Amino acid sequence: MINAPIKAKRGITRIVVRRKPGHKTRAIVQAGPLRFQAAIGRSGVTSLKREGDGATPRATMGLLSGFFRADKLGALKTRLPMVSIRENMLWCDAPKHPAYNRLVKAPFKPSHESMTRKDRLYDVCLVMDWNITSRRRGCGSAIFFHIAKPDYSPTEGCIAISPADMRRLLPSLSRATTVTVL
Repeated sequence: MINAPIKAKRGITRIVVRRKPGHKTRAIVQAGPLRFQAAIGRSGVTSLKREGDGATPRATMGLLSGFFRADKLGALKTRLPMVSIRENMLWCDAPKHPAYNRLVKAPFKPSHESMTRKDRLYDVCLVMDWNITSRRRGCGSAIFFHIAKPDYSPTEGCIAISPADMRRLLPSLSRATTVTVL
């Protein structure tokens, strides 16, 4: 069955993201035996990630948790800690602010991104451990694993896959899962 969840006793422990040959902003995501098309940052992949550069960091990042639109999707089956997105949820991307690369609540004046997007990109939004556990100001924020635009147009540095592929992956993901961008 093509849309069945991935079957694995312990789930998926490693996801590998490789740039698609000949495409700076497209990638192939490998999760166990499956491969999915993905969008990556508008500037491709970089080893020297900086805030606002539009690049996806070349790194191995753990999956920490996630957010989802309960109003659109209802409950999700996954072993990752998931939080329903509320209207006042924002993500701080102001490098000089103490809450840099953290979830904050509105009202919030410094630079931020709304978690309640009008498009469906954050209907499922998984937080990867990029610059979170070991935070350095200006080295990039809000590097998520989320839903892609229908045309797989580039992200601002995130990894994005189709809603169907995300539904297939979610049941097999946990805090033991790492995402490696090569």
